[in-house]
Amino acid sequence: MTQTSENVTWLTQEAYNKLKDELEYLTGPARTEIAAKIAAAREEGDLRENGGYHAAKEEQGKQELRVRQLTQLLENAKVGTPPATDGEVAPGMVVTIAFDGDEDDTLTFLLASREYASSEIETYSPQSPLGSGVMGHKVGEDAEYELPNGKKASVTILKAVPYDG
Repeated sequence: MTQTSENVTWLTQEAYNKLKDELEYLTGPARTEIAAKIAAAREEGDLRENGGYHAAKEEQGKQELRVRQLTQLLENAKVGTPPATDGEVAPGMVVTIAFDGDEDDTLTFLLASREYASSEIETYSPQSPLGSGVMGHKVGEDAEYELPNGKKASVTILKAVPYDG
């Protein structure tokens, strides 16, 4: 099956290993731990008024959701550096924009999934309003995106380079 670049998530080897380790923990030891918590709470009696049981079941649901998210992410992941896109905004790029064409009011961010998020650089998802608004635009072009209040905002793409972190 051929995948387009839109459903591929580029990960560094370190990020891939970290996510794979998290998935292995969640599908192994963490499942055993939560099953033990549920069993212990079930032994306490009436499940309708058993806060520990309901909390453990809720934790189990969140854990299984994360397992599905990680599984899907890792299935679509490519390890390495995303191909250069000649100044075109794409996932895996560090993008600098100017708001309303004002080169003094700029923002530099990484366009990537939340798994890439770090304290080094602000990260915006390609599915976010800003991310989807700038996606596919080239350096020098204007792009629009929708603000939470429903109004449109205009930005100019100043720079788009592959992320090397």
